[in-house]
Amino acid sequence: MGLLKGTATFVKFTLEGDLPENPLEYISERILAFSFQDIDDTFDEYSIGWVSLVNMFDSSFAYASYSAGDYIVLTLRIDERKVSSAILKKIVQKEEQRVMAERQLPKLSRSMKVEIKERVRVELVRKAIPVPSTFDVCWNLSESSLLFFSTNKKIHAVLEDFFKECFGVFLRQQIPYTVAKHLLTEEQQLRLADLTPHVFTWVR
Repeated sequence: MGLLKGTATFVKFTLEGDLPENPLEYISERILAFSFQDIDDTFDEYSIGWVSLVNMFDSSFAYASYSAGDYIVLTLRIDERKVSSAILKKIVQKEEQRVMAERQLPKLSRSMKVEIKERVRVELVRKAIPVPSTFDVCWNLSESSLLFFSTNKKIHAVLEDFFKECFGVFLRQQIPYTVAKHLLTEEQQLRLADLTPHVFTWVR
């Protein structure tokens, strides 16, 4: 579920790295530079970029709609043309049979099979309608933290790479240890560094 839904699941990240002196101006430029580009009328297989939190078709961000006080709120949109593996297998086998009959071959070489499969895949991908996925982001500038409204680990990796390319800063997922470092005093942090894993046993 996303940021504007009644209930939501999210993962929290800490930002590592420094932004330029005018962060809002820089962020604005980078958001527009990495805004989502539609691929409905192209043969591209994949597109990723920022769109408005309230409208997945708005990538122009009129009046800096992503800015809300100390927060930057965005949606990461990913469109991908996908082909079912079952459909691909069916069409490939059909094309192999056609080629064998046309050329009067008892069997196809490995290279011919590879060529047929890739050609069929490209043709099917071009005919496929891009499937959109959206993931909400809430970036707290004052705390240098970010909420990402997905628990999918593969999407986390996509976000981390895209965020680094877009803004030049790293995202590190928060775990209890890293959270504790922000909450504890300097003296307590030294004690935290000396902690070691321990297996607890249940005694009746």
